[in-house]
Amino acid sequence: MPSKPPALRIEVRDVEAATPAVAPALRFQVHLRADAPVRALTLATQIRVDAAARGYDEHARQRLKELFGPPEEFGRNLSSLLWTQTVTHVPAFTGDTTVPVTVACTYDFDVAAAKYLHGLPDGEAPLRFLFTGTVFYLDDGRLQAACLPWDTEADFRMPVQAWKDLMDRHFPDTAWIRLERGTFDRLYAHRVRHTLLGWDDAVRSLLETGGG
Repeated sequence: MPSKPPALRIEVRDVEAATPAVAPALRFQVHLRADAPVRALTLATQIRVDAAARGYDEHARQRLKELFGPPEEFGRNLSSLLWTQTVTHVPAFTGDTTVPVTVACTYDFDVAAAKYLHGLPDGEAPLRFLFTGTVFYLDDGRLQAACLPWDTEADFRMPVQAWKDLMDRHFPDTAWIRLERGTFDRLYAHRVRHTLLGWDDAVRSLLETGGG
């Protein structure tokens, strides 16, 4: 009689900056426990921000207004935000093991999750990890494969400071925005025309002229 595939329980236990790293990335420590030996596991992870799973004071609501609307509509507009997806190859283990799941991070404010994490003044970001993938195991000496159950998931409350410290390490005292080529050309022409030394000077001069 064929044996059942190993049943897995997955927890996210910690997060730290991925080092060394040329680009910003966070490394989540994911703990796996199996009730039978696992020969290998291909673990696909989707990470979502479960925005409705925490409270927000007035300061946070103002900072997140662009995402979730004005204060009077804020609670109704809270929604889950896709952060990222990644695949991790887990080697053979028996019992339990801990593997790093590395997530590339961006400071691009066109990405809703980055805008959300930047907007949180403090506290924790409620994350939901949704796992899919294939577990390989032996059945009477033969290698078998089975899909992870569709409802395999884990919650993790990430300290906001972990993300902010990572951004400060890679982009100290800076932030990034993306401009259309025509807008950039106009900004560059403004900088050259007024002999401004840097991009900050160019933007400040426009803000001062426009009263911003």
